[in-house]
Amino acid sequence: MLCIERFCPTWRSAAIHESSPIGRGASLKLMKHAPGYLATQYFPGVKTGSIHHSVRCENLERLTFADASFDLHLTQDVMEHVFDPAAVFREIARTLRPGGMHIFTVPLVMKDLPTELCARRRPDGTIEHLRRPEYHGNPLSNDGALVTRNWGYDICEFILRESGLFTTMVHLDDLAHGIRAEYIDVLVSRKPRA
Repeated sequence: MLCIERFCPTWRSAAIHESSPIGRGASLKLMKHAPGYLATQYFPGVKTGSIHHSVRCENLERLTFADASFDLHLTQDVMEHVFDPAAVFREIARTLRPGGMHIFTVPLVMKDLPTELCARRRPDGTIEHLRRPEYHGNPLSNDGALVTRNWGYDICEFILRESGLFTTMVHLDDLAHGIRAEYIDVLVSRKPRA
């Protein structure tokens, strides 16, 4: 929430989309205090844009929203699980209003080494594992969420190349707010105003 307050101080009146909210912290505060907040989840096999168990289904690789729909996109530890991050960043850029931003977290496991591809989707839809499969917790599935990439600092170049969004990396280390850990970077991608 610190970065949302800092980079988007008008969040209370903003049109906000959060993919895969975590049900605590910033997600709950936004839900309570921002009337323009919309939370979505991806449910495989469910038509995107439809409501499933009271939640809108959206696939970040192919969003059903119109161009320039949002001032702010939020994702918390999602981008290491998508198969086509280039498509995701293009969709985020497409659906952001001029001057809008994507504020997100992703574990930057590789640090200053190149991003490592861990798994990819074959043309037939099956998954090819390029290293031993790793799964993170997933509130929607006991099977967990497959890690498809171990991102490095080169993520900023990747986002710019694929979507035209310029990304700032914010390293949070703030004991006054109880923040000190290994993966505490927040990335802020911005769409130009003109």
